[in-house]
Amino acid sequence: MKTNGICYTHLQRKNQYEKEMKACIEQTVDLLQRHTTNERKPGMLLGKIQSGKTRTFIGVTGLAFDNGYDAVIVLTKGTKALAQQTYERLKEEYKTLSESDCVQVFDIMKIPTNLIAYELEQKLVFVVKKEIHNMKRLHDALLRYPQLKDRNVLIIDDEADYASLGFTKTQQETTEINAIAGQIDELRKEVKKSAFLQVTATPYSLYLQPDELKVSETSPVFMPIKPAFTVLVPTPSTYIGSEYYFENEAVRKSLFVPIDERELMALKKPDRRRLKLEEVLTSKSIETLRRSVLSFLVGGVVRRIQQRKEGKTLEKYSFIIHTQQAKSSHDWQENVVLTLKERLGQLAVDQPVALQQMLEKCYEEMEPALESPPPKQDVVYEALFMLQKDYLLVTTVNSEKEMNQLLDEQGQLKLRAPLNIFIGGQILDRGITIRNLIGFYYGRNPRSFQQDTVLQHSRMFGYRSPEDLSVTKFYTTEEIYEVMEKIHDFDTGLRTAFEQGGQNRGVVFIEQDFSSRLIPCSPNKLLLSQTTTLKPLKRILPIGFQTGYKTYIAKTVKELDRRIKSRWIEKKPFLIDIEEAIDYVRLIKQTFDQQEGKQWDESSFIASMSYLSRYTNSKHKGKVWCVVRSGRNMSRVRANGRFEDAPDTTANGNSELTVAKKLAQRIPVLILLRQNGREENGWRGCPFWWPILVTPKNTKTVVFSRDLAKS
Repeated sequence: MKTNGICYTHLQRKNQYEKEMKACIEQTVDLLQRHTTNERKPGMLLGKIQSGKTRTFIGVTGLAFDNGYDAVIVLTKGTKALAQQTYERLKEEYKTLSESDCVQVFDIMKIPTNLIAYELEQKLVFVVKKEIHNMKRLHDALLRYPQLKDRNVLIIDDEADYASLGFTKTQQETTEINAIAGQIDELRKEVKKSAFLQVTATPYSLYLQPDELKVSETSPVFMPIKPAFTVLVPTPSTYIGSEYYFENEAVRKSLFVPIDERELMALKKPDRRRLKLEEVLTSKSIETLRRSVLSFLVGGVVRRIQQRKEGKTLEKYSFIIHTQQAKSSHDWQENVVLTLKERLGQLAVDQPVALQQMLEKCYEEMEPALESPPPKQDVVYEALFMLQKDYLLVTTVNSEKEMNQLLDEQGQLKLRAPLNIFIGGQILDRGITIRNLIGFYYGRNPRSFQQDTVLQHSRMFGYRSPEDLSVTKFYTTEEIYEVMEKIHDFDTGLRTAFEQGGQNRGVVFIEQDFSSRLIPCSPNKLLLSQTTTLKPLKRILPIGFQTGYKTYIAKTVKELDRRIKSRWIEKKPFLIDIEEAIDYVRLIKQTFDQQEGKQWDESSFIASMSYLSRYTNSKHKGKVWCVVRSGRNMSRVRANGRFEDAPDTTANGNSELTVAKKLAQRIPVLILLRQNGREENGWRGCPFWWPILVTPKNTKTVVFSRDLAKS
């Protein structure tokens, strides 16, 4: 393969590709040349959200041009904004080669009608939105210029995830998706030679759509449609993804700010029973929104003061509000935020001391995370100045806006002021790059979450400086945050399976049928908010529950005491049949209050434990290890206000979790902790048992669903 050609050399010089990136680009083109690829068996370039996938596939285009490909068709997600962003990016990357008549980049909707042979003999890039009219225009171009049919074409399908999990499509959407797939198929038939590369960060449908169902006693697995090959886009250490947001307790404490669900209702539409505009400065209905705007102001000012002190160029910063898709909701939210901005500006003039106290509170909350905190008075003074001088811009971003008003020369959202608040619309769904994002106010309905969409909504992923992260805030409801944690768990589990060859071995998707049997289910039907993802040595346990009152549960606890302690004779781990373990869990569920606290999904707990115990090649198949501890006094709520979620990790090095992880090789471990349940610890003055399931070390990625989407 030629790696010193004019196109690839130009892109390398321009972008200074790291060693890992060069290896990724060169491996992709090499595999494209060695494999037959099409839309049913594509090559796959798998990256993470905002991790540099576009940069990578542009490198692939250059190397492909130097190795026999004459034209590249880039299929973008069906929004004007993303198509324009991709077009502007490619134009910029190939600017020098375009000026020297080596490579030409066209938006398919603006392609000239009189191209001559001189132009058609150059390397050509066509940017095509995945939309029926764009695809028809591409087809028309092939008819108008027959020379193109004789070219070696590389088709790159960007954001190739529209058929993903957990998504019940409308008839119109299904029809359009099928029509576009058909048009792509026709396109491939019309050209002499073609290759097909899909680029995505959310590949679940592409890997997991069932090709055939294989069920056996030991392995109920949906075998996936396999891409011809998969190449992983390298992720540098400066990339900030879901691991940062959902695996670090310290980060959660400084970054996550909960929103009351009633606040989202107040922001959905005008309703004076919920929110009166004249009360935006004091209303409890939008307390978190008001705090978020002030914190964004303070965070942006902090960073600009730090940059000024270091002699750097002052950056502009962005904040997203994304809670609804409806334009009417955007209009109302814009009205609320603009009124809030106006009243804060007025307060800066009329009552600066009152506003100063509000800003000081925001700064004091942020200060512990700052490495070089500027003086508080400097931050407050500059924040007041910005409000008085109108340095804060509020913009609604939706499909009805003219794209040239919203995007800069690179196709990114324009940051026109030092501080920019974007109120979310359709084009924030995915793909659009938003620079210097330090605030994200998110409120989409978690009960209908679609896996790929939620991850793509997460615009806070990407390359972030540690200094920007120190002033970044993420606002959402507790419920949404927990669902996003679950989705992160799902995402990392599947990605690990892919990296370890999961695309060739299948991923297990199971559900319980009406008779409580574990059976395979279609990935297409999963509701992501209703799933449990099993990975090696994962802990599954109830969190946030409350026990029943002593009068009601003492008898059941006594029965559990009798049965468990009769097994725990030598105070050592012991083996029990899965049926006995299930009985323990069901009895424990009876001791929890069904009206108060978070409700425990014991059916998923039992189904997971059953699957892990029964579908194994262990000599202890059908059994579970049991680790018991008693005399515990764990509080229900931690000092930081969060529910206790680690009752099994004691201070000493020989905790029950440590013991369980040593035992959990091929079958699961059920940890049973007898808590004293004292009232001063937030319980109801009665002992109870707290169960924790630990998955085996050799667990293959499994997704269990207790509820499926309706067809």
